[in-house]
Amino acid sequence: MLLHTRTVTLFGVMLVCGASLLFARLLRADPPASSGYHVVKTISVGGKGRWDYCVVDSAARRLYVSHGTHVVVLDTDSQKIVGDIPNTLGVHGIALATELGRGFVSNGRANSVMIFDLQTLKTVATVKSGGINPDAIYYEPGSKRVFAFNGRSGNAVAIDASDGKVAGMVPVGGKPEFSVGDEHGHVFVNIEDKSELLAIDAQKLTVLHRWPLAGCKEPSGLAIDQNSHRLFSVCGNKKMMVVNADTGKVVAMATIGDDPDAVAFDPGTQLVFSSNGGSGDLTVIHEDSPDQYTVVENVPTKKYARTMAIDQKTHNIFLPIAEFEPVPAKEDEEPPMKPNTFGVLLVSR
Repeated sequence: MLLHTRTVTLFGVMLVCGASLLFARLLRADPPASSGYHVVKTISVGGKGRWDYCVVDSAARRLYVSHGTHVVVLDTDSQKIVGDIPNTLGVHGIALATELGRGFVSNGRANSVMIFDLQTLKTVATVKSGGINPDAIYYEPGSKRVFAFNGRSGNAVAIDASDGKVAGMVPVGGKPEFSVGDEHGHVFVNIEDKSELLAIDAQKLTVLHRWPLAGCKEPSGLAIDQNSHRLFSVCGNKKMMVVNADTGKVVAMATIGDDPDAVAFDPGTQLVFSSNGGSGDLTVIHEDSPDQYTVVENVPTKKYARTMAIDQKTHNIFLPIAEFEPVPAKEDEEPPMKPNTFGVLLVSR
């Protein structure tokens, strides 16, 4: 009888283990053979000026694109221009606080942050950045603060999104690049010249961690998987580092294209995208599990298309682009833009 009980128990354990393994396999999705992404069309915008970041408001169906001295607003479904935000001198990035009905623009050459109304696109206020060349900008919903990172003075300004008052400054100890957050009070930013990743307490305005990104040259674009707590940093030496957002440990690395400046994660498809301006392509990477990643393919886009935004509703990707003169450029510089060739690539499946 005792032998029979042990056999039944053992069989039960086998069943439980088998079911657990099956469940684990179901959770771990296999990478697709092809992403299906391709360039669908070029949305013509025109005008003068170069660009930097862009962002999608999926709920409002709007795409905000930086364009030299103003921000162009497009309808993500019709791809038509529906508005414009002027007087954003040297604009780099746009952050959205949708629950407050406000947007924020980092004006690099004016050393300021512009606050605008999301409905009317009218300017509400302008706030000094407390440093030189505010670049990346991020709205942290837990603290309801906007963080603008000054690229040439090694610091960041924290602004209360509701009233536009400066809450304080955060020294970052290097040249900050793109920034994201975990929506639980932590803001992360790449430090380009130090090959580091910083974790900031949004409420206390202190640097919690300074994590090295060994093997990553000049980290720029940054994205996050909120569910698995994984950060994605793209590097100038054709690498993407995957970092545990809790420990700072580099858990995986993937090969990407040349000269990336943005990376995005789509939780609906478990795909990570790196926009590579040097090689003129979009690296598509599948998150097989939190610590394992497979490069699916490199989708041809366009030379210098190095920033992007993803629409979480349709999974479409938008990349600002332009035509350039065929003349030699100095090292690490783009040749002159052809007049009125600025636009946006729509990449879809």
